[in-house]
Amino acid sequence: MAGDGLMSVRVLGLLVAIGAAATLGVAFASEWWGGLVPCALCLVERWPWRVAIGLGLVGAVLPGGLGRAVLWLTVPVMMLGVGLGVVHVGVEHGAWPSPLPECAAPRITGTTMSERLRQLPALPSKPCEDPTYLIPAIPLSMSAANGLASLALGAGVAICLLRNQRRLR
Repeated sequence: MAGDGLMSVRVLGLLVAIGAAATLGVAFASEWWGGLVPCALCLVERWPWRVAIGLGLVGAVLPGGLGRAVLWLTVPVMMLGVGLGVVHVGVEHGAWPSPLPECAAPRITGTTMSERLRQLPALPSKPCEDPTYLIPAIPLSMSAANGLASLALGAGVAICLLRNQRRLR
């Protein structure tokens, strides 16, 4: 029975890592092949997924109780992802300004054109208040989808770990 619980924790850890990597893969694919430009908030929203990959892999390698404890850390990390998604959706809908200075228009000063050009960013940035839609026919922005995916992964991990605990009692 304990071996079954250990295997479940390992499998869950691998599923967390694979699911988080797949979510990041969609973001990168939409950027590389879809031509979508991420804004500063979009880039911040990717961090919980990176952390989830690491937690999933560590949770899969550690023995039973330690692996389970590490996988529990995935839940608050993904709830942070939900919060970041809510903040970004609020910015997209004009409910509040972006908390990141990178989302504001650049302040260009200088007296000559060359001075002004040197202050421009090397890469064009996308304003954080402009929503990006992966599928144009569906009015669900990438930031809203990110928040929902974070909620799904966090809740899924919590449910699996709670069911696993009950089975081991």
